[in-house]
Amino acid sequence: MQASADRSALPVAALRIALAAFVLAWIFGPYQLRSSVPVLLVFLIALGLEIHFFVGVLKAPTERPERDRGPQAVDRERFGYPHDVEDPYEEELDDADDLPLPPAGRRRPGRRLLVGLGLIGALALLLWVVESRTGWAGLSAETRAEATARFSAEASRVAAKPVAIRCDESGQYVGAVQHADGVAKVGGDLAFLTPERCLDLYRLAFDGEVRGSRTGRALAVLAHEAWHLRGVRDEGTTECYALQSGVELGRRLGLSLETARGLMRQQLAENRLHERGSAEYLLPAGCRDGGELDLDADDPEFP
Repeated sequence: MQASADRSALPVAALRIALAAFVLAWIFGPYQLRSSVPVLLVFLIALGLEIHFFVGVLKAPTERPERDRGPQAVDRERFGYPHDVEDPYEEELDDADDLPLPPAGRRRPGRRLLVGLGLIGALALLLWVVESRTGWAGLSAETRAEATARFSAEASRVAAKPVAIRCDESGQYVGAVQHADGVAKVGGDLAFLTPERCLDLYRLAFDGEVRGSRTGRALAVLAHEAWHLRGVRDEGTTECYALQSGVELGRRLGLSLETARGLMRQQLAENRLHERGSAEYLLPAGCRDGGELDLDADDPEFP
């Protein structure tokens, strides 16, 4: 039984070792790895493994199972032990059952739980350190202010009026809990974006870094919220306008026309494939070249 338990623990141990190696590679490895895999995902996976480890410790028996000290069936067959022979030492063995188990045979769940808590604490600290140094919060206050001023200026061009863009570092308005990358009051003058989208926009506008669909999504989100500020309420229509405006927005932030169109067409395809998890964001039938939502019917390219 012990050997079987040890064998069943091997895959979990190997997975934990592999995760630790991945975390080290994420920290010290190439930028492409950090940009493609969010650190929060790494932390959640590690947390899940530690919780699994906790549950295994709590469910593990702390006492040895009762064993039959008499001749086993295979011994009786091979050596001819009778089945009804009384064991003269049975009483002494029964008394021995009341003795405490030797230290080597005891499990120590308390110590293992402390080790698990220490690992979770270390992972949480790692998450905080990495996010504070490599994310949006890792930029200086002056740099963040300069970036948001640039985003506000670009959104104002789309909204056709002065508007402001803020990066919601508190997570109060947008983020994983609110299931939104951006939010704006229709017809208002202020919109919030997640720090992740702000960082993608910053890397494009200030560092010239293009991160594939992440860059395209960031452009679409900024343009989407700008169209809400302009007064468009319907989400599908707003998204259609945003993908078209995202082409020129991308060009102003440093992309070539071909790259900007490619990113927006990728967003268009992803919208039709996944519906962004909500039917209200599905692009209307008129969102096509020459359709009723085409902002430039004279241009044969769409978006």
